[in-house]
Amino acid sequence: MTDNVVHLFKDPTTEEPTAPPAPPTVAPEPSQRSRPVRVFVRTRRAVVGAVKHERTRTAARVTVRHGAYVLGGTRVTARRAWDGRTGARYERLLRAAEAAGNYQAAGEWEERLHRFRSERHKRRMDLLTAPQHVAKSAAIGAAGGIGGLIAIGIALAIATKDPGDVFTPLMALIELIRLLVVIVQIVWGPLMTVGPFLALAGLWAVGRQRATAPQWALPGGKRGDDAGAPITPSIVVTALRDLGIAPLRNAIKEMGDAGAAMLGPIRIAGCGVEVDVTLPSGVETAEVQGRRKKLAENLNRHGHEVFITIPEAARTVRLWIADSGALDEPIGPSPLITDETISADYAKGKAPWGLDLRGDAAELSLYQRHLLITGKSNQGKTAALRALALWLALDRRVEFRIADLKGIGDWGMFDGLATVLVQGPTDEHVIDATEMVEGIVAEMERRVQAPPGTKFDPLIGIVDEAQVAFMCPAVGKDKRPYGGSKATSRYFMAVRKIHNQGRAVDVLLWEGTQDPTDQNLPKLVREGAHTRISLVLGTESQARMALGDSAVDGGAAPHLLRQGLDKGTVVVASDGIKIPAGQPSITVRTHYIDTDTAAEVAQRAKDLRGAVTTITATEGEEDDRDPLGDVATAIGDEARMFTQDVLKRLTALAPETYGAWTNGDLKRVLEEAGEEPKKSHGRMVVHRDHVHRALANRDTDGSASTAN
Repeated sequence: MTDNVVHLFKDPTTEEPTAPPAPPTVAPEPSQRSRPVRVFVRTRRAVVGAVKHERTRTAARVTVRHGAYVLGGTRVTARRAWDGRTGARYERLLRAAEAAGNYQAAGEWEERLHRFRSERHKRRMDLLTAPQHVAKSAAIGAAGGIGGLIAIGIALAIATKDPGDVFTPLMALIELIRLLVVIVQIVWGPLMTVGPFLALAGLWAVGRQRATAPQWALPGGKRGDDAGAPITPSIVVTALRDLGIAPLRNAIKEMGDAGAAMLGPIRIAGCGVEVDVTLPSGVETAEVQGRRKKLAENLNRHGHEVFITIPEAARTVRLWIADSGALDEPIGPSPLITDETISADYAKGKAPWGLDLRGDAAELSLYQRHLLITGKSNQGKTAALRALALWLALDRRVEFRIADLKGIGDWGMFDGLATVLVQGPTDEHVIDATEMVEGIVAEMERRVQAPPGTKFDPLIGIVDEAQVAFMCPAVGKDKRPYGGSKATSRYFMAVRKIHNQGRAVDVLLWEGTQDPTDQNLPKLVREGAHTRISLVLGTESQARMALGDSAVDGGAAPHLLRQGLDKGTVVVASDGIKIPAGQPSITVRTHYIDTDTAAEVAQRAKDLRGAVTTITATEGEEDDRDPLGDVATAIGDEARMFTQDVLKRLTALAPETYGAWTNGDLKRVLEEAGEEPKKSHGRMVVHRDHVHRALANRDTDGSASTAN
C-alpha cells in the first residue's frame, strides 16, 4: 500500500477502531527557531529606516527649529525687559570697556550707570506719593466732571422747558460706561483665548529674527552652507569665541553681547572687508594666527580667504576676509599689455605688477634693490619675475645679463635685449652663468674704482632657477667648484660680492629659485636680497627661509597658499612696495603675461633701444684670446659703440681676461692694429668698419695679439 493510506486497527476487546500511535516528536528546524529573531531584526531595520528617513529628519528639524524660536524669543524679550528695568546694560558695557583696556569709555559708562540709578531712585520715591496725588486728582476731576454735566443738563432743561433734562447728560455718561462694560465682557473671552497665541507668535518672531535655533535645525539654504554671508560684528565675535582659546572665550562671555567692543570699524577693502580686533588681556596674537583655518571656517570662508596680520597697535590682529570666491576671479591684464605708451624709469618709477588683496594697484620699486623670488615649480615664478624685467626693459639705460637655467625658452624674448643670455640646465650652462655673474662682479669692481660721484647705467643680472647653480658639482681648472655654499664656490662668492657692493654702483642681482633650503639657497644669499618674494611653498620653515622670520611672525604665510589654484599670488617683504602701516609684508596677485605677449612687449623695448648684440654663452677659460676679434664680437652689428660699452661687453664675454681692462688697454689693442678709437660728440667711440678693416689687414698668417 502507498504511504498516504491511513491504517485503522481494531482493539481485540472493542469494536471501535483506534488511531495509530503518535509519531515521535521531531525538533523544529533551525529556520523555524530563528523566526522571532528575524522578525526583531526586520522591525529594528524598519524603525531605524523610519528614523533616518529624510521626512522624519525634516519634521524633527522643523519641530526643534520653531520651538527654539519661541524659547529664544522668550529669552531675548526677557533680557530686553530686564535691561530696560535695571542697569544691566550699563554694567555689561562697563565690563566690556574694562576688558578691552579702554578705561576712558569705562568711566563714561560708569557715569551713565550712576545717572540711571539716581533717576530710577527718584521715580520710585515719586511712586510712594503717587496714590495720594491720584486720589486727589480723581476727586477733583470727578467733582468737576459731574458739575459740568449738571450745568449742561440745566442749560438743556431751560432750552427744552423739561426739568427732567437736567440729568440727561449724566445718564448718557452712565449709559456709555455700561456699554463699554458690555463690550469688554464680549471681547474679553475671545481675547483671553487668542492672547496667548498672539504672545507666542510675537516671541516666535523675535526668536526667528535673532536666529536662536541651532544650526543643524535651520532650513537647507541656511544650515552651515551660507558661505559668502556678509561679515557683521556678531559673526566676527562668535567666530573668535569659538576658536578654542579659553581666555578669549571667557572674556567674550563676560562682555555679553558687547563682545563687539573688541572690534574696530569693519571697512570695505577691495574684494573683501578688513577689521582690527583688540584682544583681551591674556590672549596672544600668535594664538589667533595659529588658528587661521578654524577662524576662516567659523566665518564661513575657506582658509585662503582669511588673512591675519599684526598692525602697530598692541594686542591687536587685523583680519582681512575675502568675499566668498572673489580670490578665484582673474584680476585682468597687465598695463604693459593694455597701454603701449607706458614707459619705465629705473630710479623714480615703479613696475605695475598686480593688485593687492584690497584691489589697489601693487607697484614695485626696483631701484637699487637686490631681489629674490622663490616658490614651488610651475606656480608662476618665472612669469612674475619676467614681468618686472619687461617693464624695466622699457628704460633704455638698463643693461640686462640673464641666465635661465631652466632652458625652455621662458626668457628667449630677451635675445636682442640682454647683452648676455644663457639658456640651459646643464653643467656647461651653469659654468656660463657663473662666468656671467663673475663678469658682473668685474664690472662692479671697475665702477667702484671710478671717481666719486660718477654716474653709471643700471646693470641687472638675472639668474632664474638659481638652485641649479648652487647644486652644480662641476669643478674648474683651478680646482674650485662652481656650485656649493662654501668660500671656494665660484658662483656663491660672486653672488656675495654683488650683494655686498653692487647696490652702491647700480649693479643688481635678481635670483629665482624653487623650494628654498640651506643647500640650494644659502642663508647669506637669502639675507642679501632687499626685496624677498615668495609664491606657494610647502612648509613654514621654507616660508621663513624665503621671507625671513619677522615677516612670517607678522602674518606672512606663503605656505598656506593653494598649490595650483593660487598661481601668480605672491607674498612680498620689501620697502619697495606700499605695505599697510605696521605690517611686514603684503600679498599681491600678479598680472600674468604669457610668453607670446611677453615677446610683443620685448619687441617694443627693442624698438626703443635699437639693436643689441646678445652673447648667448660666455667663452671658457683659455690661455690665448684674440682681443681684436673679441672687440668685433662685442660691437656686433652696431655701426659704432662707446668705448665704455665695448669694455662692458668684453667683460661679459670673458670676465677672467677682460674684467680688469681699462680704456687704455682697449686703445692699445686698436692702435697696434692701426685703428685707434675716435671721438664723436666729445666721447670716445669704436667704429665697426674700422675694426673689421683692421682684421682684414692683419698678417697673412692670421696671428693675433694676445691679451695682457
